[in-house]
Amino acid sequence: MPTSVSLPALGESVTEGTVTRWLKQVGDTVAVDEPLLEVSTDKVDTEIPSPVAGTLLEIKAAEDETVEVGAELAVIGDAGEAGSAPAAPAEPAADPAPAAAPAESAPAPAAEAPAAAPAPAPAAEAPAAEAPAAEEAAAPAPAEAAPAEGASGTSVTLPALGESVTEGTVTRWLKQVGDDVAVDEPLLEVSTDKVDTEIPSPIAGKLLEIKVAEDETVEVGAELAIVGSGAPAAAAPAPAPEAAPAAAPAQAAAPAPAAAPAPAPAAAPAPAAAPAPAPAAAPAPVAAPAAQAPAPQAAPAPAAPAAPAVSPNGSADGANYVTPLVRKLAAEHEVDLNAVQGTGVGGRIRKQDVIAAAEAKKAAAAAPAPAAQAAAPAAAAKAPEISPLRGTTEKMSRIRKAIAAHMVNSLKVSAQLTTVVEVDVTEISKLRNKKKADFEAREGVKLSFLPFFALAAVDALKQYPKLNASIDEEKGEITYHAAEHLGIAVDVERGLMVPVVHNAGDLNIAGLAKKIADLADRTRNNKVLPDEMAGGTFTITNTGSRGALFDTPILNQPQVGMLGTGAVVKRPVVITHPELGETIAIRQMVYLALTYDHRLVDGADAARYLTAVKQRLEEAQFDV
Repeated sequence: MPTSVSLPALGESVTEGTVTRWLKQVGDTVAVDEPLLEVSTDKVDTEIPSPVAGTLLEIKAAEDETVEVGAELAVIGDAGEAGSAPAAPAEPAADPAPAAAPAESAPAPAAEAPAAAPAPAPAAEAPAAEAPAAEEAAAPAPAEAAPAEGASGTSVTLPALGESVTEGTVTRWLKQVGDDVAVDEPLLEVSTDKVDTEIPSPIAGKLLEIKVAEDETVEVGAELAIVGSGAPAAAAPAPAPEAAPAAAPAQAAAPAPAAAPAPAPAAAPAPAAAPAPAPAAAPAPVAAPAAQAPAPQAAPAPAAPAAPAVSPNGSADGANYVTPLVRKLAAEHEVDLNAVQGTGVGGRIRKQDVIAAAEAKKAAAAAPAPAAQAAAPAAAAKAPEISPLRGTTEKMSRIRKAIAAHMVNSLKVSAQLTTVVEVDVTEISKLRNKKKADFEAREGVKLSFLPFFALAAVDALKQYPKLNASIDEEKGEITYHAAEHLGIAVDVERGLMVPVVHNAGDLNIAGLAKKIADLADRTRNNKVLPDEMAGGTFTITNTGSRGALFDTPILNQPQVGMLGTGAVVKRPVVITHPELGETIAIRQMVYLALTYDHRLVDGADAARYLTAVKQRLEEAQFDV
């Protein structure tokens, strides 16, 4: 019983889609869930899989055709009906030249269509519609067929990315179907509410199939892709080279009737017209140029098919196919598609690539303007850089959604209050200046103020464990943690991340400096491990690194304390000198702001904790 394949709903507001490329042709055998075609909408480019196993009997929507959601795209027959259909395609595969010649020489006359394909009755309607796309499908189709043959490869699943992480969203595929991958080479990027990370390949081989599309959310353990040896994929492209020689004889045969191809090379700007049937009527008007060099023009004819592959928006190369949506978007933003590197399947240019190119173009155009203005007036102030985000709207990333939810939830569940003290860190500054060169040579990291703040904070937590605790309101319990697991807020491009220095109370200045530098670097480069993002009991946020004097941090639930360290600045301060008494001196000063949960920590507790941190820092008794 034939099964109809229709366009599914691809989003709440998506009502139609454009068929960009057929991955299978009439007569091809397909497996369940094997991709049949690619569809582009104004929101997503995706593949439509086959709902059943069988043979593709009929294609209802041609490439570049736009259809509504629910429209019929193709018809798949069961195994019994498909038995006779594959027999016909097998013959052209064995002898492509004669099969291609009728298709190239006379796709227009309807009388020759039955003669070219007497056996496959079900496909009688398709050749007329698909003949122009035969060359497009020849190369990409085998590459896409490889996943079905390599279904026995190794499955790549979403691993556990933390204790409380149950799902993840695929944000970007770093490899595409057919790409070679090495062991532990990143395949894709996944985002959770705690961490963004890369999923590596468990084996070396070829990416045979992608199971989860970008922006799709799946549970831990779900299958993401299949990686195999790639042997089927290596054998599959064989028909592609055969298709090219087939086209050459077809064009070589064409000169015989009336030296038709000779004028075609003379009209070099229109190479795409060479394989088309229409120019068969054109030789007469262009006969005059042919007389100028009849003999040499036989040689350029075979070279003509190579030209269409250069054009990214031409239809002769399926890998470089450009959807109508992408063309329209490129025209609106005045983006040259020849200069755009596609990131889609097989290098296809997607709308995201065009948008990125448009933004890069804006940034490049804006850059020279300030330079020109600055060059004219010597004393003129430099014009501020204009962000490419200005005047735009973008989709809220998963990590930004997670941060927003956590921040709002934190303010809802706890009674937060902030207490601030001012600390004189002049002696620490002197110690840093004296030791930092030797420290960096010995430890391999720079000596900043942050390790001093961290050590003073964890030492004070041992004295005042209320700040190193958590509340379970459902059980009515307070847990005073036995170790100090220090979260360090790190500013990254994607948002605010908080990796954790576990057992920070057991580390000295050197240990904290190396651990903080390592975690911050790997967090910024998206290399931090999921376990390193969990388990914190107290957090430090160094807003002073961006020049802020102090702020009022929001607690990182379920923690009850967070210490904000401001910028270290020189200020005139009244001090007590042993000989001069009270005097004014220039000192290195910093504000420390402690946000705490008033459900557990009272103001006096917070003040005692901050005073302990202040004394530890001002004494400056650190082993560096």
